[in-house]
Parts: sequence; C-alpha cells; structure tokens
Amino acid sequence: MKFAKVLIIPALSLILCCSALAGESVKPETLPEGQHMYVIERVIPGAGKLTSAELKGIAQTSCGVLKEMGPKIQWLQSYVTGDKIFCVYLAPNEEMIREHAKKGGFPANAVSEVSTIISPKTAE
Repeated sequence: MKFAKVLIIPALSLILCCSALAGESVKPETLPEGQHMYVIERVIPGAGKLTSAELKGIAQTSCGVLKEMGPKIQWLQSYVTGDKIFCVYLAPNEEMIREHAKKGGFPANAVSEVSTIISPKTAE
C-alpha cells in the first residue's frame, strides 16, 4: 500500500494538473503539425523514495514553469522509478523541453522523440 501512496496518487495529480489532454489517448501521429512527443529521462537518485509531498512540490514547480512558458508545451505524465523519473511531454522541439528543465531546475539527461506508441492492442 505504501507503493500506491508514493507513486500512484502523486502520479495522478501530476497527470491532471498540467495536461489539457489528460485522459485522452495521445499518439505522436495524431498530434497537430509542429507538435512532437518526447520522453525525458531525469536521473534523480532516490526518486522512488520521494514522499508524496516532495512529488507534489516537483509537480507544482513543473506546472508553474509550464504556465509561464505557454500552451505549446504540455506535460502528459511521468513514471517514477528507483533513481529516475521518465516524463512524457508534448512540445514543438527539444529545445523547449530543455528550457523547461532549466527553468524548473530539473535534470534532462536524455530527451528522445517518440515516433509511435505500441501496446498489447497493437498485436490484435
């Protein structure tokens, strides 16, 4: 149950606070022209042990920067693991992703553009 408190509850608030597309199925191939989907790898030692309050603070900082930067960049969701956080964003380019990281004080160790998304449904 501790796992749910540390990861699930904050993850839901992370998803809902910043993304106008939360709850929708977003795929790179359906984005408007000029928008791209990115996965950002953030190396944060001990990320998986961050408290709900610490994750909320990170989310609030990120959302504040996003609000300041305008609607061209959106945060869809993040996955918290042992020593990393993987974030999914929409933006016109990688530079905007890196600008968000710099303004928020977050690492952006790797930024990769997503070309498509597959799932078990792809096998049908």
